[in-house]
Amino acid sequence: MKIYTKTGDKGTTSLIYGSRVAKNDIRVEAYGTCDEANSAIGMALSHLLRENFQGKEKIEAAYHKIQTTLFHVGAELATPKGKEVKWTVQPTDIVQLESWIDELDAELAPLTNFVLPGGHPGGAAFHVARTVVRRAERLAVTLADEVNQDVLAYLNRLSDLLFVTARYVNKQLGFAERTLHQ
Repeated sequence: MKIYTKTGDKGTTSLIYGSRVAKNDIRVEAYGTCDEANSAIGMALSHLLRENFQGKEKIEAAYHKIQTTLFHVGAELATPKGKEVKWTVQPTDIVQLESWIDELDAELAPLTNFVLPGGHPGGAAFHVARTVVRRAERLAVTLADEVNQDVLAYLNRLSDLLFVTARYVNKQLGFAERTLHQ
C-alpha cells in the first residue's frame, strides 16, 4: 500500500464516513491540532528517554494512554455531525486526568506567580504540548454543539496535566522554575 493517495492534491480531505471537506475546514483544523498535540507529547517524552527520576514510569504510562485517547478525540472531531462516533471520550477519562494532576501536583510547591515555560528540554516540551492542546481546545469549542462535551473537558484538563507535568519534570531533574518577577 502506498502512503500517498493523491486524493488531497486539490485541497480537500475525507472525514470519517467519507464526506470530503476543505483541508482548512474547522473540523480538519481541530483534529489536525490534536494530532499536532500528540506529536508534541511524543517529543516531550523523547526528551526523557535517557533520564531517570522518581515517577518517570508513571508519566510514561499515563501519556501512552493519553496519546491513545487523543486519537479518539481526533476521530470524534473528524466525525460529521449526525453520524455515529466510533471512539469517544468518556467521563472516566477526565477523572483519570484529574487523578494524575492531583498526584503530580502534590509533589510541587504551590504556585505564587506565573511560571515561564522552560527548564529541562523535556519540561519545556511539555509546556509546548500544553499550548498546542489549548489551541486544539479553542478549535473544538467552535464545534461545541456538534461534539461530545467531554471532548472539551478532556482537552481542558489535559492542558492542566501538561502544565503540572512540565513543572514536575523540571523539579525532578533539578531545574528551578523561572517566574515573571525573577
